[in-house]
Amino acid sequence: MELKNLHQHIRNLVTLEKSEAPIISCYLNLENGVAGYRVFMDERIALLRKSFSGNTRRMLEETFGRVETYLASELQADAKGTAVFVRGGKQPFFLPLQFRVPLPNWLAVDEVPNVYHLVELKDTYHRYVVVLTNEDNARIFEVNLGTVTEQIWKERPELRERVDRGWTKEHYQHHRREQTEHFIKEKIKIIDRLMAQGGHTHLILAGEPRMVSRLQRALPKHVAAKVVDVVATTPRDNVSDIVAATISAFVEREEMESQAMVERLQREINTNGLAVIGAVDSLNALRWGQTDVLILAKAYAPAAGWLCSACDAIGAESKKPAACPECGEKKVRDTDLKEAMVRLAEKHGCKVEIVNQSEPLLRLGGVGCLLRYAL
Repeated sequence: MELKNLHQHIRNLVTLEKSEAPIISCYLNLENGVAGYRVFMDERIALLRKSFSGNTRRMLEETFGRVETYLASELQADAKGTAVFVRGGKQPFFLPLQFRVPLPNWLAVDEVPNVYHLVELKDTYHRYVVVLTNEDNARIFEVNLGTVTEQIWKERPELRERVDRGWTKEHYQHHRREQTEHFIKEKIKIIDRLMAQGGHTHLILAGEPRMVSRLQRALPKHVAAKVVDVVATTPRDNVSDIVAATISAFVEREEMESQAMVERLQREINTNGLAVIGAVDSLNALRWGQTDVLILAKAYAPAAGWLCSACDAIGAESKKPAACPECGEKKVRDTDLKEAMVRLAEKHGCKVEIVNQSEPLLRLGGVGCLLRYAL
């Protein structure tokens, strides 16, 4: 799946209209096959069956069955994670997604889809360009959510047979140096064009160290600035292993960028700049459309907030009001505040930065927002 498609799926999920039927949001880790999620699924479904009754229970049984059918017949062999969103009733909905990167085992039933884990996946893996080069060939490809989605292959001209046709060793070596320089310049043109056309901001160089070093030194400054890592490989390494190595390198770089975002949040707070921290202020900034970047600690676990099912008003207070302060309806219920913030950010087109480990961010309350303009 490409990043642009995931963006659209998330957008469709956060704008999906409610109906009388609840929706199941099911995330599963497929790395160990059925054995990796079956016990979890059975326990969660048994618990949810006890929690609902009547017509709602009947609609849920319908959706449980559809999930099971999908898992039994439609999973791809190379998928490492899947997310399934299913609703029955008069306005049915079904969206199955598969990825070549893992997802956690997580299942919930709610009025609206839960998208946090999709947003976390998008933030962690998104996309980058890899240049794999050695003495004989080069490959330039895009890795999109863990999958190679675009590849440009360019073989080097073979020179060895020319030696057999009477070239001297010195003539051959001189010609090979010229060919190598031409080869590198040609690759740089392709890299530059691919990065510019695709709007890519991250580049990883991989391959035989000597060739990679020559390529990196020859890159123009605006391209060299996008290099986030270098991965040494040999001609014997297969592409899937190389991609796995670049994914690990990219995730490490992404975490470094997340830490830098926390530092920026701290600076803005310390200098009375464009930032807020904490659940209440962050939620208000998101609701009023002031947020540019929502920054969340992965370990952030706020108490439940409240949500009005009638008008979608939301509050960070753990004690829910008897009636909605905005519309007066009494359709107020508890809500997952972390999920609610992510949904609001996606609705308003804000960037979401999820930070794996950050003591400074946890000291600030676990959540903060960089703002588009002052409060």
